[in-house]
Amino acid sequence: MPRSQRSPLLLAGLLATAGVAHFANPRQFDALVPRTLPGKPRTWTYASGAVELALAAGVALPRTRRTAALATAAFFVGVFPANVKMAVDWRDRPAPQKAAALGRLPLQLPLVLWARNVANNGKGRA
Repeated sequence: MPRSQRSPLLLAGLLATAGVAHFANPRQFDALVPRTLPGKPRTWTYASGAVELALAAGVALPRTRRTAALATAAFFVGVFPANVKMAVDWRDRPAPQKAAALGRLPLQLPLVLWARNVANNGKGRA
């Protein structure tokens, strides 16, 4: 399978795995929800998990791939504040946890670019 076909499926797999994790272990995600958001953190955790599952389905299907991949790029930008919150909240944690939280910050850019690349490779496929 060529990379151009594999890449969207890998992105869909990543999104699906993350989406399922929000439902399987919501507590860890609840702690990442900024307090400035209205409502309960669990609601935001489940909502973001559902969005990730929907994006995964959209990216996996050629007919919706371009739109879903662009939405995925926007989603990755949108969840960046949660990653910043995690890095701030975990600054006093043991070194491995702190490193994981800080390491997530620069990973957002490649994720955004990956989703954008999937969208660009899906041009004209409807």
